[in-house]
Amino acid sequence: MDENYHLDTLAVRAGQERSQFGEHSEALYLTSSFVFTSAAHAAARFSGAEEGMVYARFTNPTVDMLQKRLAALEGAERCVATASGMAAILATTMALLKAGDHIVASNGIFGATQQLFGGNILGKFGIETSLVAATDLDAYRAAVKPNTKLFFIETPSNPLTEVIDIAAVAEIAHAAGALLVVDNCFCTPVLQRPLEFGADLVIHSATKYLDGQGRVLGGAVCGSNALVEEVFKFLRTAGPTLSPFNAWVILKGLETLRLRMEAQSANALKLAQWLEAQPQVARVFYPGLASHPQHALAMRQQKSGGAIVSFEVKGDRKAAWRVIDSTRLLSITANLGDTKTTITHPASTTHGRITAEARAASGITEGLLRVAVGLEDIGDIEADLARGL
Repeated sequence: MDENYHLDTLAVRAGQERSQFGEHSEALYLTSSFVFTSAAHAAARFSGAEEGMVYARFTNPTVDMLQKRLAALEGAERCVATASGMAAILATTMALLKAGDHIVASNGIFGATQQLFGGNILGKFGIETSLVAATDLDAYRAAVKPNTKLFFIETPSNPLTEVIDIAAVAEIAHAAGALLVVDNCFCTPVLQRPLEFGADLVIHSATKYLDGQGRVLGGAVCGSNALVEEVFKFLRTAGPTLSPFNAWVILKGLETLRLRMEAQSANALKLAQWLEAQPQVARVFYPGLASHPQHALAMRQQKSGGAIVSFEVKGDRKAAWRVIDSTRLLSITANLGDTKTTITHPASTTHGRITAEARAASGITEGLLRVAVGLEDIGDIEADLARGL
């Protein structure tokens, strides 16, 4: 599409290719394979001499439409879709790294990402990871080694909403001859476009806001043709593939992405302000608040504070669990990005598999709660939390 179209237009129309039937909605192609007109035709498709669909493990028209639409939204040359957000991270690291390489990552990355980068998985293949304080630029510089090939950050972080200076970390990474990968799950391209700040690749868990209604799993990697091609080669062989049905659902979700992100972010700001006034709350973590340590950076780098609010209650795990167990409206689940507001206790759910020492280093206390704010009336959300507080 014309690159001058605005984001809302791209979210509704980019990437669509109509069949001979002229369907208005994107077509759902539920097929595992594609038929060729001759042996020579098949050989040309398999070798790449001719573009087109080959086998649904790595090519499918519905998935291709999603990839093109998300690339347009992120301002990327190309996108490859995967079975989940974690599959996107795995595919990226396996495609771009080898035994003996080194990753520098924020200690604020998602718990499952820390597990992936640690000794349980990548470490077994000889890939080393150094975790550094999320917002400490000197720590990123100090962690660089001769074999550092990749920097990985998530901003805002999960669950403390720490905001990392993408441009500054990109400069450090590139000076070291390394790539910068940014997990843009919390903001989506509606609120933040990391490639514009110097990131080399953008990761998405499409399961979250891109779908927006908690229906399907999906992931994506966006960036330059050259880098995404390497990820695509891994996907073609190893097969962490997004299903056509899930791609179709996410395509529908993208059509309302800006409307949802803006409405949920506005709700989140109101909730954060309300929580700050509650005597039972020790601290609120939300980039849209002036009290947030990186508020000024967030307002430069993001279009709003986003839809995630975390807060510490006074007391320990028992006090935090009491808030959760007193809710009647909020969904007790670790998923986020849904139109329904969710609440979780990170120390025992999303970050429960990492060590207590790693949680402490990341600032994840026993009193911390994370709320992914949805589209319900904000007064009803506040009343539901007030019961437990």
